[in-house]
Amino acid sequence: MGSWRRICCAVDFSETSRLAMEEAAALARMSGAELTLVHVPEGPGPSASTVVAPPELFESMAAEAEGKLEAWRREAESSAPPPVRARTLAGPPAAEIVRFAAEVGADLVVIGTHGRRGIRRLVLGSVAERVVREAHCAVLVVRGPAP
Repeated sequence: MGSWRRICCAVDFSETSRLAMEEAAALARMSGAELTLVHVPEGPGPSASTVVAPPELFESMAAEAEGKLEAWRREAESSAPPPVRARTLAGPPAAEIVRFAAEVGADLVVIGTHGRRGIRRLVLGSVAERVVREAHCAVLVVRGPAP
């Protein structure tokens, strides 16, 4: 294990990302590192070409995600050294996670994967795989519970 100073943990509010958050909080506690949770909503945001629902629906969904992220931040802060930060990013998830980690000088990115174990190798989820390939720092991939 390295001497982490800044840990970035990607969360999508799944059980797998909860496991990743718990692991990131434990690592932050052991190393005294700063922890930032990042959430990147998947899918298109409201635009003239994609809106098929009222804009209020998108606003409601964004407010709900912000509320969840704040609850997760408080939960992580109960295990990791305060303050734990939380950020919502916009754009392609893998690219935004990699960009943000570089921007804040993260030493470690922790991310969950919904990938399945293949006959010969572990197949990562597409977001986790891209983060592993493109991140400038170490990446810890946390596998979810077996189905």
